[in-house]
Amino acid sequence: MAAAGALWDGCRLALGGHGPLLVGPCWSADAMYAADVLRFRTYEVGLPPGCRAYADAVLALPALQEWMAAAAT
Repeated sequence: MAAAGALWDGCRLALGGHGPLLVGPCWSADAMYAADVLRFRTYEVGLPPGCRAYADAVLALPALQEWMAAAAT
C-alpha cells in the first residue's frame, strides 16, 4: 500500500494538479489502478487522506460504475 500511495501522491502532485485523478482527466493509469482501488475497498484498507481522495475519484468514474453494475447482475 505504501508504494502505491507514494506513486499516486507523486503523480498527482507532479502531473495532475487539476483534479483528483493521477494526471488530470481520466487516463490509462487510472484504469490500471482501479483493481488496486477495488481491493483496498474490499479489504477495508485504511488509506491516508490523499490516497482516499484518489480512490474515491476512481470509484466514482462512470466507466467503473458501469462495470461494477454489470458484474453485479
